[in-house]
Amino acid sequence: MKTKIIAHRGASRYAPENTMPAFQLANEMKANGIETDVQLTKDNIPVLIHDENVRRTTNGTGFVQDYTLQELEQLDAGAWFSETYANTPIVTLKKLLEWISPQSLQLNLEFKNNIIDYKHLENIVYEMVKEYGLLERTVFSSFNDRSIKRMQRIDPNAQTAFLTSNKMRGLTSFVQSIGASGVHVKYRVLTPQLVEECQAKNIDLRVYTVNRPAHMVRCYKLGCTAIFTDVPDIARKQRESIPADGRVKRKLPFRRM
Repeated sequence: MKTKIIAHRGASRYAPENTMPAFQLANEMKANGIETDVQLTKDNIPVLIHDENVRRTTNGTGFVQDYTLQELEQLDAGAWFSETYANTPIVTLKKLLEWISPQSLQLNLEFKNNIIDYKHLENIVYEMVKEYGLLERTVFSSFNDRSIKRMQRIDPNAQTAFLTSNKMRGLTSFVQSIGASGVHVKYRVLTPQLVEECQAKNIDLRVYTVNRPAHMVRCYKLGCTAIFTDVPDIARKQRESIPADGRVKRKLPFRRM
C-alpha cells in the first residue's frame, strides 16, 4: 500500500494555513487527505487555527477562547501570508466538513488541547463529524494523551493518534496503553525499528512535517502509513518517482563522447 500524502494545514506552503484556499489547493494537487487544527471559541464553536493566540495568522490579538465566532469572523486570516489572500476568514469545522463531504479526501483533526485543555472539545467535534457521516475517514489526534483516552470513552472504534515530537522509550506500548490506533511522529523520531514495531502491532505510523524530497523518499521506502507535508505537489512527484521495486528513478549523468 502506498504511503498517503496528507496536506499539513492544507497546501500551506502556497496559501495561508488552515484556510479554505489552502484546503482547496491541496485537493487540486491530489493530496490523499487534509490535516487541520481544532480549537473552541468562547461560545464553543469549533474553528480551525493552529495557535492558541490569533496574533501570528490574523490581524487580531488575544486567545481564540476569548473570542466569539462572530468576533473571530471579523479577523483577516490571509493578509499575513500574501495580499492575494487578504480578507480570507477563519474557517469553522462545520464549513470544512460541508466542503469535504463530497470529496474523497481523508481528514485528520488535531485537537489543540495540550496547552489549553478545552472542555468538551472531543465531544463537540466527534458529534459534528458523526453528523456528516465522516467518522470512517477521520483520524482524531492530539499531543494530550488524556484527550486520546477521552475519545476512547466516546467511541472505542474511533481512529485516534498520539502525537509526539520526542523519542520515547516504549512508544508503541504507550500508544497501545492509551487506546490509540496510530502514532504521529516528528521526522527526526522516525527509525526503521519504529516502522517495524508499528507494523507488528498494527499501529498506523504517520510522519510530520515532511517537506524535503529526500525525507519523503525515505518515508515512502520505509513504508510509513502517511506523511504530513506543506507541499503535496512535490510529495506526489517524489512518490511517483519510486517504482514497484522500491528503487528511485535517477537520470543518467551526461557524459561527453
